[in-house]
Amino acid sequence: MISEELVKAAVESDEAFIKEFTRIIKEELRMTAAEFSEKSGIPASTIYKLLSGHREPNIKTLRQIVSVLRKMEGTDKSDFIAVIAARPVLDYITEKKLKVGGRLLRVREYSATSIEDAIVAAIRAERDGAKALVCAPIVGPTVEKVLRIPIATIMPKDSLIEAIELAAKMMK
Repeated sequence: MISEELVKAAVESDEAFIKEFTRIIKEELRMTAAEFSEKSGIPASTIYKLLSGHREPNIKTLRQIVSVLRKMEGTDKSDFIAVIAARPVLDYITEKKLKVGGRLLRVREYSATSIEDAIVAAIRAERDGAKALVCAPIVGPTVEKVLRIPIATIMPKDSLIEAIELAAKMMK
C-alpha cells in the first residue's frame, strides 16, 4: 500500500520521504505535482517544496497526504459499509472491497447472534466511521431510530425459499 510505504519513508529520513513521495506521484499515481495538489487540496507550492527538499513535511501535511493516498487506493478507513449478520451469513461475503458505481468501497463485518447484539454492533459500526449499514429487516427499524447513517436491509428471498424447501424435505 502506497500510503504505508510513504509513512515508513517519512519515519526513516527526509531523503527517503522525498524519494518515495516523488516515486508515488510520478510512477504509482502517474500525476504531476500540480495534479496531486489539486486532488489533495494541499497548495502546489507546498508540494513542490516537499519534493525539492526545501521543506520538511509537518505532521498535519503528512496526515493530509496519507489521507488522500488512502482514499485513492481505496483503503481509507472511514469509507466502509458495515454489514451486521450472523457469522454463517458473513462467511458468504468473499469480497472485502466492492466496486459500486465506479467507487471502491470496503465492507466491514459485524457479527451478531441476537437483536441486542445487532443493535450494539450498529452503534459500534457508526462510531467506527461506517458510511452506511446493511442489516436484517427485524433490526432495521430499531437502529434507524438511533443512527444517523443510511440503513439498507437484507431481503433474503432466495435463501428463505431454499430454507422452506429444506424444512419440507426434513419433515418426511
